[in-house]
Amino acid sequence: MDLRFSMLDLGASPPSNAYLTKVTMRRPEKYFPLRVYVCESCWLVQAEAYSRAAELFNEEYAYFSSFSNEWVRHADNLVAEAVKKYGLGPKSHVIEIASNDGYLLQHVQRRGIPCLGIEPTASTAAVARQKGIEVVQEFLSMDLAQQLVKQGRQADFMVAINVLAHVPEINDFAQACGQLLKPDGVFTCEFPHLYRLITEKQFDTVYHEHFSYLSFMTTVEIFAKAGLRVFDVEEIGTHGGSLRVSSCRADSTSHPTNARVTALMERERAARMFSRDFYHGLQSAAEKIKDELLLFLVNSKTSGHKVLGYGAAAKGNTLLNFAGVKPDLLPSVADRSTFKQGRFLPGTRIPIVSPEDLVASKPTRVLVLAWNLRTEVATELRSLGLKNCELYTAIPQLEMYERL
Repeated sequence: MDLRFSMLDLGASPPSNAYLTKVTMRRPEKYFPLRVYVCESCWLVQAEAYSRAAELFNEEYAYFSSFSNEWVRHADNLVAEAVKKYGLGPKSHVIEIASNDGYLLQHVQRRGIPCLGIEPTASTAAVARQKGIEVVQEFLSMDLAQQLVKQGRQADFMVAINVLAHVPEINDFAQACGQLLKPDGVFTCEFPHLYRLITEKQFDTVYHEHFSYLSFMTTVEIFAKAGLRVFDVEEIGTHGGSLRVSSCRADSTSHPTNARVTALMERERAARMFSRDFYHGLQSAAEKIKDELLLFLVNSKTSGHKVLGYGAAAKGNTLLNFAGVKPDLLPSVADRSTFKQGRFLPGTRIPIVSPEDLVASKPTRVLVLAWNLRTEVATELRSLGLKNCELYTAIPQLEMYERL
């Protein structure tokens, strides 16, 4: 793989989900370079892999999908569509890869459909099991796929939401997915579209846990090498613009190819996604956003505003570490996740508080780091009684989007 063309260099930072406790605050943090390269042979965009997946997705992994109401609704809608489209029922079998805390499989289970989660992180798998969901606590591999095949546990419908980017060996992963499908089974995955990342300056979706950044065309080629045929694609609004890609075994005749597949490939070609020109400019855009954010925080502080943050998620950690923001400019960041509350952001060491604590502090401005959930955040803060406060996002440019 030819990885000489650098698309983005965000310096060095700790892994974005390596939240600190009062004990670990006394220890040094491990920093890794955060650089992204474009392969000019296959046009897969990749981060330098300085750390292993097992180090990043360990027992302290703190991302729990169910803390977002919007995300739980999204999962329910996806399951409802799959049940209707593919005729899933009590005799079907559904597998979710990276099933997290059961945010999606709970909707499968509620409909009486047998299901299985594959999830490597102990913290989230434990929550899913409390919901009565069966979970295999491992990374998906060919060995695991073959074990499940021998047990007769292939899938009529398999789903992976925001997983492909987290996979260090993406070709092996795709082959394992193909093994797990029944002859006419369907594999649906969602992931942020590289086109939107570049054109809308979403550089904060770059972090160590994301090994790859995918165009549709590159995804089609990876799946084809693994014996999978992409038969449909939908553009959806999650995470600032994602793709929902549905595939089946290459020899299946049950799923005709939708015209959307060819249409999106043609649009990517027309955008020149397979030339260097498309990727130039993201570095300078990221630096401009960083400068605007620092000016905003400094000017807010000197003019008497109280600015707090909302959203202790990976994308916010990328932005804050790149900008060098510390607690003197952003004293705390609120998050609904009780697992994160009482901890500190990696690198910046900003305290994480509850939304109720944020409201009690009476900020005059809130920087919403989880910009993909900005409507949900505004609704929540309003319901908690926050008043006389302006809500801001920093990407794709600094803007005040709502006044409470």
